[in-house]
Formats: sequence, structure tokens, C-alpha cells
Amino acid sequence: MQSNAPYFLLLALLNLPPPVLAATVNRCEAGDGRITFTTLSCEAGERVSIHHIRTFQPGSIMTLMPESEMRDTPGMKSTRREPVVVGQQEDKCGNLLNARQRREAIINQRVVAGMSRQDVESALGKPDRISIRNSATSYRYDTQRGRSAHIEFDERGCTKGKAKSQTAKSPL
Repeated sequence: MQSNAPYFLLLALLNLPPPVLAATVNRCEAGDGRITFTTLSCEAGERVSIHHIRTFQPGSIMTLMPESEMRDTPGMKSTRREPVVVGQQEDKCGNLLNARQRREAIINQRVVAGMSRQDVESALGKPDRISIRNSATSYRYDTQRGRSAHIEFDERGCTKGKAKSQTAKSPL
């Protein structure tokens, strides 16, 4: 009679769970702010934080990178500095509107000071008439019932103010 033990052993070896892989990474911060990640030790005078990194296992709820422990190496003399904003996005209309105000005006089909031509066209569509005089542009929108709206733009292509609505004069 033949034994099935070798087949069961082979089946058990094929169904072993994968080994849990982990690594320790050192985050070295020099006095000038330079940051290096390494599995080796940090240089003298650098601030060290140790990170234990584990590989992700499907179905697990373990975090991939837990909080690090901060410690100073001998000779380290640095203070934490706040980040500095070097530049800020500036639109050609002088940042009169933030993104939320611009989006709300376009959705509500309103024209407010600080909108560009593209913003006005997004809100109201293509104008019925475009007039250009001395580097100033104006859009005219004609609506039903004899009403119209005039939007004036400055030389940078920004609205000068709210749209002016006008009613056509009725014949007497």
C-alpha cells in the first residue's frame, strides 16, 4: 500500500503563509536641513529618527509606516524651523477672487470684479457683441424681453466691476 504522506507534506509546504518582511530605515537630518534615508547609520551631528517599515500584506490592517521615534545624536545643535512659503500663485487680475468665489460666481451665472474673460464666458457663454477700444474690451449679452448686459474689461482682460444691465427703451 502506498503512503500519501509525501503528497500531504508537499501540499503543506506550498500553502505556507509568506514570511513577514520588515526593515529599519534611519531618517538623518543634517544641521542645514538636508534629509537622507538610509539603512546605515547617520553621520555625527545629524538628527536621527528610526522608521520600522513593514511590507503590505493583502487583507491586513497594519499600518505600513508607524510613527517614528525622534532622538538626537551627540553634537547635534539645531532647532525646528517652520516652512517658508516662497511663492504664491497670482492671477493676472491681482487675486481679487479666490477659487471658491470664482467657482460660485460661474455656477450662479454672475459677473463680479476680478473675473477674467474666460471666467465670464464660462458663466454667461459667448457674447453677442465684442467691442474693443483703446485696449479696453467690452462684451454685450442680449437677452429676451429687450434686456442686455455690458461687461467691461481692462487692459489685462479683467472685469472692472459688476455687469451693467440695461433695458431697451420702449417705443411711445
